Amino acid sequence: MLITLTASALVLALIPAVLFLRNLRLYRTPEPSAERTAVSLLIPARNEERSIGECLRAALRSENVNLEVLVLDDHSTDRTSEIVEQIAREDARVKLIPGPALPAGWCGKQFACSVLAKEATTPLLCFLDADVQLETEGLSRLVEGMRASRAALMSGFPRQITISPLEQLLLPLVHFILLGFLPLNRMRQSLEPALGAGCGQLFLAQREAYDAVGGHGAIRSSRHDGLTLPRAFRRGGFATDLCDATHIARCRMYRSNRECFSGLLKNATEGMAHPKRIVPFTVLLLGGQVLPAILVLYLAVTSRSVLCLAIAAAVLVLAYLPRLVAVFRFEQPAPAALFHPVSILLLLAIQWLALARSALGVSETWKGRSYSTAARVQR
Repeated sequence: MLITLTASALVLALIPAVLFLRNLRLYRTPEPSAERTAVSLLIPARNEERSIGECLRAALRSENVNLEVLVLDDHSTDRTSEIVEQIAREDARVKLIPGPALPAGWCGKQFACSVLAKEATTPLLCFLDADVQLETEGLSRLVEGMRASRAALMSGFPRQITISPLEQLLLPLVHFILLGFLPLNRMRQSLEPALGAGCGQLFLAQREAYDAVGGHGAIRSSRHDGLTLPRAFRRGGFATDLCDATHIARCRMYRSNRECFSGLLKNATEGMAHPKRIVPFTVLLLGGQVLPAILVLYLAVTSRSVLCLAIAAAVLVLAYLPRLVAVFRFEQPAPAALFHPVSILLLLAIQWLALARSALGVSETWKGRSYSTAARVQR
């Protein structure tokens, strides 16, 4: 039994470790573009007074782009619009757009992005979350990455600034899941929708392709545009791609343990917690990332088999390898990486809780709006 468990853990840990290391060679930060390009920066903002100012000032420092910055105030009840208006008075490139009433069946962010796209005047649309700060060459790098890959939609995960314990334990897993389970070479050779992936914090889209697939209207009810927007492009026959955005932008996605928990819970059923995906992911993650630690502890205490203990220890190192490499490659917090099996257990607990809440018809609330998840899970 111990030999079977150890062998199973070895296989399940080896798969993501090998794919992660292979993907690192393909997941690169583009060089800045050699040509000055016009870009529309589109920022949906709902109660973002704590971040919108820094977001805009960072964007306005962008180099080698002709920039227009459109901010949609999505019925904020704080100082969001006041801050944007003040910056707009200082820089004519910034324009504030009052948000129309949210139509039935739309997620707030998707509707805001749709409205912004209609107001944009350039062939390149960059959708940016209000808590993201671009580096000075960030937009230029995204443009060059799109040109080099010939993709119609380019995305990447900014460097995540993490402070609270849950942020540090859970958010670094984004790179582990992405690079450990998505074959980037196959993604780039195929238009298969299931291989589409991105980061909702940062998208660069060719306007012609965006309009052809229906824009954000194609994903109007979704709260996980990081998955659903690339898949809409692929269904429409357009290539999507990913690049390393660690040095393109930075983001403090959540500001507390509670925000982190709620934020990951709200869209889980469109990702790992979908009924068709949650069991395979649970087996892969428990067997490859948690079981090795359990085996090592059990064998060390019981001294049942020195050989099994040695193999289990090697498997544990293999399980930790991607997370430890990510610490240096993506500037993640090192201490939290030591609790990798705990992080996996927490992540899976959130996925199963999200699925259970959806099955019970419990609505999720985000930024003051309540959304039903039941209909979306069935798709």
